[in-house]
Amino acid sequence: MFRLKFKPATFERKIAYELNSSPELKSSVDGRKVLNSQRRHWENTFTENPDLFGLKPSHSARKAAELFKKQGGRKILELGGGQGRDTLFLARSGFRVHTIDYTLKGVDAITAKAKESRLLKSIRAIQHDVRKPLPFHDESFDCCYSHMLYSMALTTKELEFLSQEVRRILRPQGLNVYTVRNINDSHYRKGIHRGEDMYEVDGFIVHFFSRAKVKHLSNGYDILEIEEFQEGPLPRKLFAVTLRKKLSS
Repeated sequence: MFRLKFKPATFERKIAYELNSSPELKSSVDGRKVLNSQRRHWENTFTENPDLFGLKPSHSARKAAELFKKQGGRKILELGGGQGRDTLFLARSGFRVHTIDYTLKGVDAITAKAKESRLLKSIRAIQHDVRKPLPFHDESFDCCYSHMLYSMALTTKELEFLSQEVRRILRPQGLNVYTVRNINDSHYRKGIHRGEDMYEVDGFIVHFFSRAKVKHLSNGYDILEIEEFQEGPLPRKLFAVTLRKKLSS
C-alpha cells in the first residue's frame, strides 16, 4: 500500500482526497464487504464473550451521566450499546435509555440484563445500522451518548451523516457525548489499512480520530470539550468529545 505525504493544506482537502481517491473507498465492492463483515465478527465475539467489556460502567458513561444531570436531561439515546454495561448504569442513574446496536446478540444481551435487573421500564434496545436514518422523530431526545461507536468501521462520509442524524433527534441545546480512539493510540497505523484512518487489528476495524476530524464532524454543534484520556491495559488512547446542539438560526 502506497502512502502519500500531504503538504500543508486544510483538513477538508485531505478528507476530500481520501474519499475520492482511496482504493478501499472508491466504489470497491471488496472494500465494502470488509467493512460490512464487522457485524458478523461482532456477533461471534459477543457470543463467545458474554461480558467482553466487563460489568462495570466505563469512565465515559460516569462522566456523561453527570453532564446529563446538570443539563436536566432524562431521555437518552445510546449508540452502540454493546452488551449493556453503560446502558444499565445510565438506567440505574435515573435516565430513560433507548439504546441501539449493530448486533442482534448485543440487543438480546441488553434486554435480558434489563429484565434481570428489573429495568425494562427504563431501557429499550433495538437493532439498527447507524449508516441508515435513526428511527426516531426530530427533537425527541435530551442527550446522546456513545462509547467508541464513532470509531467503528464507518467512513468519514458515514460519520458526517450520523452526526447530523444525532443533531436532528436532539432537542435544542441537547448534548452529544461520544468517545473515539485517537491517532496517538499505539494501534494507529498498525495492522491492515482499510482506508482513511481505519486499521484492522485482530479482526476489528478501528477508525482513529485527530482533533481536526472531531472539529470536521461538529457542524451544527458547539464544541464544549475534547478531553484526552486512557482506558484499558494497552492503554487505549481516546478523546471524549462533548458537543451541544446549536440553536437553529
